[in-house]
Amino acid sequence: MTYLILKALVSGILIALVSEIAKRSPGFGALVASLPLVSVLGMIWLWRDRPDAANMADHATATFWYVLPSLPMFLLIPFLLRQEWGFWPSLIAGCLLTIVLYLLMTWIGPKVGIKL
Repeated sequence: MTYLILKALVSGILIALVSEIAKRSPGFGALVASLPLVSVLGMIWLWRDRPDAANMADHATATFWYVLPSLPMFLLIPFLLRQEWGFWPSLIAGCLLTIVLYLLMTWIGPKVGIKL
């Protein structure tokens, strides 16, 4: 249980840190947020729990393929905000787009030989 709490604290601190940095400098906050810190932390936690090279390789590969459908969200949200949609509708639209693209990835990926 202590290990789970430690993982949650470290991960939460990371999110809070990005938020605080972005308040002072949106560009630098975006840079820090774009770093694959969550993925790296996830791999560290996974490796500690299950040190299996094949499993880790599969995880890292799947992470790459799942990052791709999330990227258009970061173009749609600013576009909609500039069209005066408001933050919440823009965020919801970006999340819905990402969900649709994730579903497409999970459906199409295996059909073209991508192991997810």
